[in-house]
Amino acid sequence: MTVVIVDDEPHCIDRIVFLLRSYISPDHVSCFTTAEEAIKGIDELRPDIVFLDVRLGDKTGFEALAAVSYRNFKLIFTTAYEQYAIRAFKLSAIDYLLKPVEQEEFENAMQKALGKIARESLYDRIDVLLSHLSADNLPKKISIPSKQGYVFLDIAEIVRCEADVNYTHIFSKDGKKHTVSKPLKHFEELLGQHRFFRIHNSHLINMDDVKAYDRSGYITLSDHTRLEVSVRRREGFFKMLGIH
Repeated sequence: MTVVIVDDEPHCIDRIVFLLRSYISPDHVSCFTTAEEAIKGIDELRPDIVFLDVRLGDKTGFEALAAVSYRNFKLIFTTAYEQYAIRAFKLSAIDYLLKPVEQEEFENAMQKALGKIARESLYDRIDVLLSHLSADNLPKKISIPSKQGYVFLDIAEIVRCEADVNYTHIFSKDGKKHTVSKPLKHFEELLGQHRFFRIHNSHLINMDDVKAYDRSGYITLSDHTRLEVSVRRREGFFKMLGIH
């Protein structure tokens, strides 16, 4: 196994090398401090795992990632707390570690990286990540883990999400249902900025798919599903609809 660490802070590199000691010899770890070095190094070394810092001097790890040709590795970002980046990581199902890197979080990330699914569809998940970080008005997607790997859905194509204890069922406009082992709150946090609203403890809906609302407190969606808007959430629902 070969590992690449990309970070412009020596003490952060030293921390990851130290945490890697029970997995790999330091002889199999290569470190780069600039985006340019990282791009060349990753393409030449073709590593198994890459730890990539979000901030690299006047560039970002995202710019380096977009420029590499070789992407058949397991990717773990490292970052100080930057909400915009963390949300993009979650939407793309790409792992990350917050600085300073704690051992427990590192161990969890390594267990995922050593699993089968970590490398699957990485090209597509990176495309999802970069689309959320781009200023271009491109269609935004979300990476949904599945038994076979990942499903990539256009966020605008999701009609609703329904809670099922610690699982969530995601219903898309093509009539398909995708079940994910994440609670509804996870998707509420991710999709809230894309005009999704939680109308009930069990239901998160795409507001652009609301076709009708009647005085009994029920809505009809574009897929003909009829759902109740809970009393305590109606004010927020009306506000999102622009009804006062």
